[in-house]
Amino acid sequence: MGKKVAIIGAGVSGLASIRSCLEEGLEPTCFEKSNDIGGLWKFSDHAEEGRASIYKSVFSNSSKEMMCFPDFPFPDDFPNFMHNSKIQEYISAFAKEKNLLKYIQFKTFVSSVNKRPDFATTGQWDVTTERDGKKESAVFDAVMVCSGHHVYPNLPKESFPGLNHFKGKCFHSRDYKEPGVFNGKRVLVVGLGNSGCDIATELSRTAEQVMISSRSGSWVMSRVWDNGYPWDMLLVTRFGTFLKNNLPTAISDWLYMKQMNARFKHENYGLMPLNGVLRKEPVFNDELPASILCGIVSVKPNVKEFTETSAIFEDGTIFEGIDCVIFATGYSFAYPFLDESIIKSRNNEIILFKGVFPPLLEKSTIAVIGFVQSLGAAIPTVDLQSRWAAQVIKGTCTLPSMEDMMNDINEKMEKKRKWFGKSETIQTDYIVYMDELSSFIGAKPNIPWLFLTDPKLAMEVYFGPCSPYQFRLVGPGQWPGARNAILTQWDRSLKPMQTRVVGRLQKPCFFFHWLKLFAIPILLIAVFLVLT
Repeated sequence: MGKKVAIIGAGVSGLASIRSCLEEGLEPTCFEKSNDIGGLWKFSDHAEEGRASIYKSVFSNSSKEMMCFPDFPFPDDFPNFMHNSKIQEYISAFAKEKNLLKYIQFKTFVSSVNKRPDFATTGQWDVTTERDGKKESAVFDAVMVCSGHHVYPNLPKESFPGLNHFKGKCFHSRDYKEPGVFNGKRVLVVGLGNSGCDIATELSRTAEQVMISSRSGSWVMSRVWDNGYPWDMLLVTRFGTFLKNNLPTAISDWLYMKQMNARFKHENYGLMPLNGVLRKEPVFNDELPASILCGIVSVKPNVKEFTETSAIFEDGTIFEGIDCVIFATGYSFAYPFLDESIIKSRNNEIILFKGVFPPLLEKSTIAVIGFVQSLGAAIPTVDLQSRWAAQVIKGTCTLPSMEDMMNDINEKMEKKRKWFGKSETIQTDYIVYMDELSSFIGAKPNIPWLFLTDPKLAMEVYFGPCSPYQFRLVGPGQWPGARNAILTQWDRSLKPMQTRVVGRLQKPCFFFHWLKLFAIPILLIAVFLVLT
């Protein structure tokens, strides 16, 4: 074995990191605070300190063909969008198939990670862990931080005057588990993110009245997209990304807003974002528009202040007799076992090259895996991040100079300000980001060459879903089954729905999808040319 690598956390990021280290001949040791793998996807009936927490009814927002490990497809009979228990079952199967469990030390808490005195020359770290009340320290050549960013709740109580006088219950969404205890209650959910909308629609079946308070609005998408296909298999494509990034801004913004409003007009439902052209992460909820339409969920503006029993909104309206306020206000980013100076720099922000490496260290021997967010799925993202990080740690892949990394970070921050409205966001453009990482390790598919040598595959890779298998087609970690997995991805997507066969499977035709999208602009241009 090669260099010793400490991996903190055994969720999907940690498992991907263990596997990537083994592929590169490194020696991984993974420390997991709980007694099982899975991280975020491991459901517990109570929130545990220092661990991500989900509610019982959580389903995936990414479809199975778009969120798998690139060389380990989900079983054919698994549904496209899965309950958390199904995802946990898949994660366990992956860990066993790749023989990863023996590298994990369970019920072991990492209390500190510090540079060794000779770090400038060795790049080594002192890692202190605790288990059963006993502390141990060990020296590692590198560290991969895989503890996630849905751990420490953001509860901005100071932003809501009068909240300290409110007599009802008040808690963060991470503590919500199931709707039964809210039977007949009047509930206010603060926050229009995925958790807030899921909780509000679930509570609307049992609670007396549910309201959502939103400061800035949000686009709400359905998992079911055009003609009933999974949304991400139609929208997350290389051709779509090319259009978005190369069309004139006005046309690109028009296309984006047309897509977002395809299901219903957000203005009519009180959901319209304050700045609709920003590519902020949309909410995925199939029930919210119907719940609003049926009057069992109402959307209100930001809360101006609380009283003992009510909330006064910025438009002057009041929600009386509130029993409970649930803050679905997201999470703060924190790594308490690390000295903040390691990953934070300007303005106390976490600054990472490509969202992975701190750029100002003498040696690039610490990597943060999973600290990005995009329309793409987490599993293929962390798989690629960890493959790159393992090669950097091994020394087969070198990072740019400190100056070049900072220049790249500054350039990306400007682009983020344009696309997402703020520069410090961890959001990123999925396909562009994946191509950047894969190019570092020689795993980026060569599209022009594919069109010359394998046009059938090239058409699916470029115009079809940008599925994870694409990033194991070539280069280190190449998977022999990748080509067939890409060509059969629609078969696996449609198979679990064939419980009553009524005809031949209908797969999408991407040419007609894009033709339909551009039909009106093309017609208008044609009319303009005829008239002139």
